[in-house]
Order: sequence, then structure tokens, then C-alpha cells
Amino acid sequence: MKLTKEQKRKQRKKMAGMWQLYFLLLLPIIYFIVFNYIPMYGAQIAFKDYLTIEGIWGSPWVGLKHFQRFIDSGMMWTLVKNTLSISLYALFMGLPFPVILALLFRYIPLKKYGKFIQSVTYAPHFISTVVMAGIIVEALNPRGGMIDTIVGLFGGDWETNLMGIPEAFSSVYVWSGIWQNMGFGAILYCAVLAGVDTTYHEAAMVDGATLAQRVWHIDIPFLVPQIVLSLILGMGNVLNVGFEKALLLQNTLNQSKSEMISTYVYKMGIAAALPDLSYTTAIGLFKSVIAFVLVVVVNKIARKYGEMSIW
Repeated sequence: MKLTKEQKRKQRKKMAGMWQLYFLLLLPIIYFIVFNYIPMYGAQIAFKDYLTIEGIWGSPWVGLKHFQRFIDSGMMWTLVKNTLSISLYALFMGLPFPVILALLFRYIPLKKYGKFIQSVTYAPHFISTVVMAGIIVEALNPRGGMIDTIVGLFGGDWETNLMGIPEAFSSVYVWSGIWQNMGFGAILYCAVLAGVDTTYHEAAMVDGATLAQRVWHIDIPFLVPQIVLSLILGMGNVLNVGFEKALLLQNTLNQSKSEMISTYVYKMGIAAALPDLSYTTAIGLFKSVIAFVLVVVVNKIARKYGEMSIW
């Protein structure tokens, strides 16, 4: 439907009256253009033997050579397996905790200390990755670490070095992340719960519904669309486990389970004495394509079963 001249004039006037909001919107748009869209131009070096002197245009095309090299390297399946195991573990274990915390904030009668408790749970999110990794390493230190000290108070002796056990790496990584981010993640669900009409709860209480029944039949249905949306977006990052924390927690003892796509790309493309930019770009492009396919599949499943979808 085409707008009349008068309608267009009113729309422009309305937009002009909200220029502050459009200015704020401009900042993230610029961010995505500069850091997400412009770098796509350089993705072509995944199909070239990139030479710094020749530049992107002057470097020779080699087709799928670097993708084939990654597949034949023997590292591909190990990296994909480690990355998927940690990211899926973090995604599905991390989803319930912000929801539970938001429900606790809503229903536990701690009005006097509510703001303090919320601040305490939000605070870990703002701890830098470097500091967080240091806290984890020191807490798990079998000689004088926090766990060793607590066990010692009860007469025990904590001799297990969790950071040296490959199988324990994923649990250390995931549960420390849940502790750090669940408070901040609960903010979104608190906002959803704040929008639930109180008349639903009043009517349910009149009918004799218990608190558990009200949560299950009123609050949870309101939260489900946001949970599904978080799941879809999380699947898009399933191969994009942050390398900083993994790299800082990595050592020679746990490397068989802690080496992921992101840490491998960092070592081969940035930290190496002779960075192999074409090879690491090919790995990054491979990761992006897989992530895109996962988002499409999960979004289609969500739409099929009637829940919220991105498109």
C-alpha cells in the first residue's frame, strides 16, 4: 500500500522528532558494517594463496585447496568434536539457570535484600576473561587453592588437579561460564515476567492454583518464546566458542580436550611465526557456513512447532 504525500510528511515529521533514537541505532549499524560486513571482502583469501606483497587481488586462486587441507590434516574432527561438545554442553546447561534465577527474583520474598542479591549475581558478568581465568586456576589449585582450603577445613586433602584432567576441562569451562553469566542472562527473562498481566495470577489464585501451578501454566508459556529465540541464536554460535578463556585455561595436560577451532585458528593465523592467513580464513569460513546451516535448521524446527522464530 502506497502512502499519500500527507502520510509521508507525517511519517518524516515523526521520525525527525525521534532523531535521538535513530542516532543511537546508527552506532550499532556502523559497528556491524565495519566489523562484520566489510571484513567479508577478505573472505576470498580462503580460496587463494594469499601473498602479502601481492595483496588480495594479486594473490593466485587455488579453489578449495585450503578446505581440503583442513579436512586431510587429521585435526578437523578433533577440533569439531571438542568445539561442539563444549558449546552444546554450555548451551543446554546454561539455558535453564537464568530462567530459574528470574523466577526466584520474582517470587522469593526478599524485598529488603532483593537489589543486593541481584547486584551480586550480575557482578561476575563484568569480570574480564583474563581475571576470570586466573580465579578459576587459583581456585582449582590443589596446593592452597579455594577447594583445597575448604576440604582442608574438614580434615581432607584435595590432591586432584582438575586443570590437568582433559575430561574435566569442559565442565570447568561450562560451569564457570554459567556462574559468571546467569545473573546477567536473567535480566531478559525478568523483563518478560514483568510484562505478564497480574490478572492471570489473580484469576489462578481465585481458582485455587498453587505457586508451582501458576509458574508452570502462566509464567513458563510467556518465557518459552524467549527461550526458543535464545536457543536459535545460541545454535548460531555453537562453533564460535570464545578462544580467550579456552586459551587461558589450556595447558599441555588438557590440550587434547581444550583445543578448539577458535584456539587452533588463533595459533595458526595470529600467534604463529609465519601466519597462514588463507588456511585459517578457510577454517573460519567453514565454521560460519556450518553455523548458518544450524541456525536455519533450528529456526525451521521452531517455526514448524509453532514457537517463535527469527524469520
